[in-house]
Amino acid sequence: MAREFQRGHKAKISDLTAGTDLYVGVQISGPGLTFDISCFGLDADEQLSDDRYFIFFNQPKSPEDAIQLLGAQSGDTESFRVTLDRIPQQIQKLSFTATIDGAGQMSQIAPGYVRIVAGGEEVARYSFDGSEFSTERAVMLGDFYLKDVWRFAAVGQGFDGGLDALLRNFGGEVAEEEPAPAAPEPAPSPAFAPPQQQAAPPPAFGAPAAPPAPAPAPAPSVHNAPTIVGNTPPAGVGTPPGVPPQAPPAPTSPQMFTPPGAPPGQFAPPGAPAGQFTPPAAPAFPGQAQPFGGGTQLAPVPPEANVRVVLTKYAEAPVGDRWTEQNPYLVRATLTKDAPILAKQGSMVAYQGDIDFAHKGSGLLGKLTGALTGQGMALMRCTGNGEVFLADEASRVFVIRLQGEQLYTSARGVLAFDESLDTEIRRIEGAGLEGGGLFSMLFSGTGAVAVKTRGVPVVIPVGPATYVDGNAVIAWSAGAQAVTTTSLRLRRSGYARQTAEAVNLQFRGAPGNFVVVQPFEV
Repeated sequence: MAREFQRGHKAKISDLTAGTDLYVGVQISGPGLTFDISCFGLDADEQLSDDRYFIFFNQPKSPEDAIQLLGAQSGDTESFRVTLDRIPQQIQKLSFTATIDGAGQMSQIAPGYVRIVAGGEEVARYSFDGSEFSTERAVMLGDFYLKDVWRFAAVGQGFDGGLDALLRNFGGEVAEEEPAPAAPEPAPSPAFAPPQQQAAPPPAFGAPAAPPAPAPAPAPSVHNAPTIVGNTPPAGVGTPPGVPPQAPPAPTSPQMFTPPGAPPGQFAPPGAPAGQFTPPAAPAFPGQAQPFGGGTQLAPVPPEANVRVVLTKYAEAPVGDRWTEQNPYLVRATLTKDAPILAKQGSMVAYQGDIDFAHKGSGLLGKLTGALTGQGMALMRCTGNGEVFLADEASRVFVIRLQGEQLYTSARGVLAFDESLDTEIRRIEGAGLEGGGLFSMLFSGTGAVAVKTRGVPVVIPVGPATYVDGNAVIAWSAGAQAVTTTSLRLRRSGYARQTAEAVNLQFRGAPGNFVVVQPFEV
């Protein structure tokens, strides 16, 4: 029976099938819509560094036949054959995409799917429909990616710009198609017909357009004499016989023109058009061809400054696993109804889908902790199907995944975590701290914790004498023992907060333990 995937889910290929010769089928349709379905073979930086691995209708297979376009069959709009053990080492990801050829948007599509078949048996299927999209004209449907072993991810990531936006996302571009030269008219002959003119070549992907050939310089005319600037020919020179010599024309050289109101002696720089001058102290702007006030026509907005092109680099990151770091300051959690998360109240900046947010009480111990130390945190419970974007005052966010492990964190450093994790509040007892100790949170089990820091943290191995300011510590391994100590050497002078007592934490533990410290005191 095929395993059903939802957007954002992923699995090892070996968990789906033992085979490496796979069939990938894509079914996508919509009223009046035509689709181009392609596969991008990407390198470790997720870039199309070798365009021979862009598999589409005009390039149906890779050089070693590891990826082949098979065409429509068995109810699939398009299909591929992928032989994983023949894919070269430099190709780390295969992204299967669909783009609309012509007008239309992805919200118009009917229910479709991406499926994987191995040995004649369907082993995985990701279903989607138009309700998941809006104005997008291209979509990344699913990925095969190499992370120790080959894995499959259901992506469902849309792009408004169509194929061009996809290519830019993968580091390529579409070259403009040059018009075909006009065919000469054949001479009339009853016995001979010239061959038909060949069609224009298809667009070249991944290569910039060839610059247009320079226009030929016009041939000099023998009827137009060159104009001599700043010199007047003597009277009578070049005058037809019988015509009286004329007075020399008024000077038009820039060196001799002074605009009204300009100070004496001011002149335009050599090579400037007649009558143009530079006002005193006129501002010069970067990239301006001539000084301000010269009447220069503004250049058109370059294509790379188009709003969609500029914003593409800030597009939603492709789905990783359940937790995806969108950027250094923003994390996205993909939710399902049976797997809620807990997050700091007020940390939600956006969400998609059917998500409910409810207050989560921290219990009597949590309230006591907050009252004594100010480290209590108000949580909200996020449930449903969709995606939640979380951030906190532009703090850096790191997702730490636990596999049956334990991790201590300061309560102030927690942004969100899986509800499936076991949590416990612990107190580090010691003199010199308010309430008689420092409170921390212990996470245990399998799941993820999103930790926030101010600035880029440092991970310090725990040695025989490792001391950390209690206001800067973020997290530490469960095997490290933390005790409070009062420094007799540093006192207040060694800490950023000189109003606080010179109290820090000493960490002890076997080799392999660590402590995470941020460059900021809360």
